[in-house]
Amino acid sequence: MSRVAIFTDSASDLDPAQAAAEGIGIVPLLVTFGSDTYKAGVEMSTEDFWKRMVAPDAPFPKTAAASPGDFKEAYEAAFAAGAEAIVSVNVAGNLSGAIKSAQIARDMLPDREIHVVDSLGASMGEGILARLGVELAAEGRPAAEIAERLEARANDILIYVALDTLEYLKKGGRISGASAAIGTLLSVKPIIKVKDGVVETIDKPRTRGKARERLIELIVERPIERLAILHTVSPDVEAFRDQVLAQAPGLDPGDVTIDLVGPSVGPHLGPGCVGAAILYRA
Repeated sequence: MSRVAIFTDSASDLDPAQAAAEGIGIVPLLVTFGSDTYKAGVEMSTEDFWKRMVAPDAPFPKTAAASPGDFKEAYEAAFAAGAEAIVSVNVAGNLSGAIKSAQIARDMLPDREIHVVDSLGASMGEGILARLGVELAAEGRPAAEIAERLEARANDILIYVALDTLEYLKKGGRISGASAAIGTLLSVKPIIKVKDGVVETIDKPRTRGKARERLIELIVERPIERLAILHTVSPDVEAFRDQVLAQAPGLDPGDVTIDLVGPSVGPHLGPGCVGAAILYRA
């Protein structure tokens, strides 16, 4: 085990088993369907979440941050296992209360070295940073330097997603019912961007095909260092990945992952989306 333990939360969309194999600890956030609450990735897998999400009778899920106690318990377990310091990479503070819980947990362990990093994003925007943290820890870098490097590189990460429908933004209270109705009528396929912890709509193509074309243009407009393709149970995600790679020479296809968005981020997107988390070259 590295002297520095790397943590993130389930909004990172890292597969729990894969993350554990890579040495990344995940603190699960919560997702609630009606009166049933689950720890994302622990009590409800990503696959089970999507089955429930698209079921005809399913209530719209609500998400919540993990408690400070959950983060504290995870951190204490890492120290008990031999870690000397922790770097925790969390979902953007603008998007979730998870980072506040992590900071409170840090302050509850004043005799321990714990650095909490705002990823300024979510999904694999977090995941890419956590993996970078593991690599830096394996090089023997001290925790303070790792945290500083990750905070700097967070500025080079962008997330783009082409939504298949405005319905889930409406259900989550992100847009009005009238806007959703107009969007559906016009067959608008909005493209959203997550940058510096802010979600904004940057384009509104009229068809899925045009949305995909525009999405690829956006993804490859700068030199890419690392890339993760995101989707919400989109059946043609592998073809989309191939289209992106065709426009991004120099990337090793074996290094470009396809990641299913999970219970912490998925409710706001809905099914049928594709996108990417990109770490651009500094």
